[in-house]
Amino acid sequence: MTATVKSEKTRRLLIDSALTLFRTRGYADTTMRCIAETAGVSVGNAYYYFRSKDELVAELYRHLQDEHRSAALPLLRDGHNLGEHLRLILLANLDVMGPFHDFGAHFLRTAMPPSSASPRGTRAGADMGVGRAKSIAMFRQAVTVSRPQPPLAIRDDLPELLWLVHMGVTLFWIYDRSPGQRRSRRLVENVAPLAAKLVILSRLPVVRNIVEDVVHLFQGARRDD
Repeated sequence: MTATVKSEKTRRLLIDSALTLFRTRGYADTTMRCIAETAGVSVGNAYYYFRSKDELVAELYRHLQDEHRSAALPLLRDGHNLGEHLRLILLANLDVMGPFHDFGAHFLRTAMPPSSASPRGTRAGADMGVGRAKSIAMFRQAVTVSRPQPPLAIRDDLPELLWLVHMGVTLFWIYDRSPGQRRSRRLVENVAPLAAKLVILSRLPVVRNIVEDVVHLFQGARRDD
C-alpha cells in the first residue's frame, strides 16, 4: 500500500468514525479522542488530518453534499417540469441531511463561515467554492432537461437563483424542531411549484419586469463579491 493510499484510507476512516459517533452520541458528546479511538489511530495522528472537530464536520458536510448530488441527479428526467425537478432535489437534500439534524447549526458555522474566516486562496475557501459550483451545476442540469424551458432572459442565472432557494430551505431545516422536520418537507412541497410558476409567469410583461429586476440585483451583488 502506497503512502498516498494509506493516508486517504486513514482520512476516510476518521470521517466514517466521526459519522458513526455523531449519529449515536451526538455532536456535543463526541470528542476528537473518541473519534481517534473508534478509528483505531492515535490522537496525534487524528489531529494531523483534522485540526479540530469543526474541521472534520466541514469535511463531513462536503461529503453529504456529494451524497446529495449522487441521490438527486438520477431523479432528473428529460421532459419533467421544473417544479418537479426542484421538489426532488430539495427533498433529496433533506433525506441525506436528516440523520444529522441535531448538529445542523454546526454545519452552518463550519461549512459556511464568514468570508474573513475562509479567505480566498485557502483550502477551505477553495473547497467551499468547488462544492457550490457542483451544486449549481446540478440545478443547471435540472433547468436544461425541464419542459417547458424557462424564458431565455433568466435561463443563465436561474440555476444559481434555485441554489439560493435550496440554501434557504436548508437554513429553515436547521432550525426546524417539528417531528422529523415535517415542516421543512411541507415547505418544499409548497415552494417548488411556486418557484416554477414564477419562472413560467416571467414570460408575462408585468411579472417579467419584476423577475428581471431581481436578476439584475443578483448580478450586481455577484459582481461585487
